[in-house]
Amino acid sequence: MAGERVTLYTRAGCSLCATAEADVARICGELGQSWLAVDVDTDPELRAEYGDRVPVIAVDGREHGYWRVEEPRFRAALARPPR
Repeated sequence: MAGERVTLYTRAGCSLCATAEADVARICGELGQSWLAVDVDTDPELRAEYGDRVPVIAVDGREHGYWRVEEPRFRAALARPPR
C-alpha cells in the first residue's frame, strides 16, 4: 500500500462500498491521486478492525471517514500535501 494516497476498505456485496468505490475512483482520477481498494474479508485483522463499518476511507494512512464519501471534505483532504 506504500504509494497509494487513498485506501478504501471495502467488502464484496456491499452496496455502500460500491458507491464509495465509484466516488473515490472518480475524484482521485480527476485529481490525479493514487488509490487502492482493500477487501477487509481477505484479512482476519482487517475484518476484526472494521467489521460492519465499511466502506472506510483512509487518506495518507489515517482514517478519513466511513460509509459515505463526503466529497467536499474528501477533496479538501487530497488538496493538502501528503503526510
